Amino acid sequence: MQARPAAAPLAASVTPDASAAAAAAVVSILSDAEDPEDRLRASGISPDPALFPHLRRSLTALPESAFPALARWAGAATAVSLLASRGLFAASWRLLLSPASPPPPLSAFTPLVRRYARLGRAPAALRAFHFLRRHPDRYTLDDDAASPAATSLLNMAVGALCKEGQPRVAARLVERCRREGEAAPDERTYNMLLDGWSGARRLDKVRKLWLEMRQAGVRPTVVSYGTLIKALCLMQQPDQAACLLDEMRAEGIEANLLTCNPIVNALAHAGRFRDAYKLLEKFHLHGVAPNISTFNSLVLGYCKYGDLAGASGVLKAMMGRGILPTAKTYNYFFIFFAKTGNVELGMNLYSKMVNNGYAPDQITYNLLIKLLSEANRVELVVQMIKEMKANGFESDLATSTMLVHLLCRTHRFEEACAEFEDMFRRGLVPQYITYRMLMKELKQLGSVELVDKLTDLMRSVPHSTKLPGSYREKDGDDAKAKRKLILEKAQAVSNVLKECKDPKELHKLKDDEETDVQVADRLVASIRKRVYGGVSRTLP
Repeated sequence: MQARPAAAPLAASVTPDASAAAAAAVVSILSDAEDPEDRLRASGISPDPALFPHLRRSLTALPESAFPALARWAGAATAVSLLASRGLFAASWRLLLSPASPPPPLSAFTPLVRRYARLGRAPAALRAFHFLRRHPDRYTLDDDAASPAATSLLNMAVGALCKEGQPRVAARLVERCRREGEAAPDERTYNMLLDGWSGARRLDKVRKLWLEMRQAGVRPTVVSYGTLIKALCLMQQPDQAACLLDEMRAEGIEANLLTCNPIVNALAHAGRFRDAYKLLEKFHLHGVAPNISTFNSLVLGYCKYGDLAGASGVLKAMMGRGILPTAKTYNYFFIFFAKTGNVELGMNLYSKMVNNGYAPDQITYNLLIKLLSEANRVELVVQMIKEMKANGFESDLATSTMLVHLLCRTHRFEEACAEFEDMFRRGLVPQYITYRMLMKELKQLGSVELVDKLTDLMRSVPHSTKLPGSYREKDGDDAKAKRKLILEKAQAVSNVLKECKDPKELHKLKDDEETDVQVADRLVASIRKRVYGGVSRTLP
């Protein structure tokens, strides 16, 4: 009998409120100029990643004298990452270049270079690299550095640029360093470049770089092959990727799940389930056993093509192998139910999932709330949100937005306003389209007080006023008539231009003594005649 998994704890180890309170305590300690480092140590607050989003918001209010204590508490790399994320680049540099023994590790400069690259400031990222190349005494190598100092520095910059979508800049940097003889790229350099070009979906660059690597005498590793296989699978070429598994075996490189799973995923994504199963049968030849990601790829593929029987068969097969499904596995089913609007099947699967001891995650609840919202099942949506909160998940922007829209559709405007206000209390800024929709309904009801209250709330926070390109107000009779008239005008213009495409017809339209301006005036008159039936539209 299949053992049931242990149920996940109902609450997260660190709740959002506890994280916010701890971050506020850290800010309070750092704001005090008297021994912040000792007080942080005495507080017993550990630098948990859950605190950092709350801490990040308050960094601009802290004195710069508090940043060294922050770096010693959270680590130099984390402190620089937090400061750079708030645009405090000058403060980051002063922190990194302040007299210290020993100097900060090279990894502390990585978030700074990455942030420059993420913002599209590649020249600033390169200046940081060249500064460190000229001043190697400003950093120390990390303990796990396996390359020489110059190559490690190059790899730091190349990795940061490639991870932020700048492989072209990274490739030029590698070429320059190779030409100047400063640093020789190693297999790690090539692997990061391969990954960068793969992420940019430039298979031509990946293949060219692969040949360069082989010609340079750099032997590819399993990571190199995994990156090339991923690139081929992204470009929907799983057959070529599968051939690389045989090439790896011929070169004595053992395959792993990172080289095999992308091929299964690509085949399932293309609906080639028979080929996916054939490859699955060959896993043992490569010394690889399928894992949860392997089966999740098959479930996703079947759900994509609407084959619930096939997806259920995969679920049974994986459990038969002792591999238990996760929330991600079930979420693929819920994605399909949300697309098809099948509330009954979705709720039945959710009940089975919970009763069998599998814990839903935030995405599970978001998908179910979307499914129920689109079916206008208000009571079930409210119940689902309560269950979500009971299991340690707070309503995020997507969940709250769906609830507000649902309450408006069902004319429960007071509850919609209450949820809208609660979003601000939880630190969420509603989307402008949600605000506009709610305001329109309240104005029609004459709720002046609520209109003013919500307007003041939106004015209290920075927000975008852009609407989605697909957004369109509900049409009245005037709007429909106006749009019909525009379409008629466009059709008339199209007809006239079609007639004028033929040079012979154009010659007939033009008298010998007519100028081009006169021809244009006559064409405009013809269009007006077609649209308005000869009635003049000019003002007296």
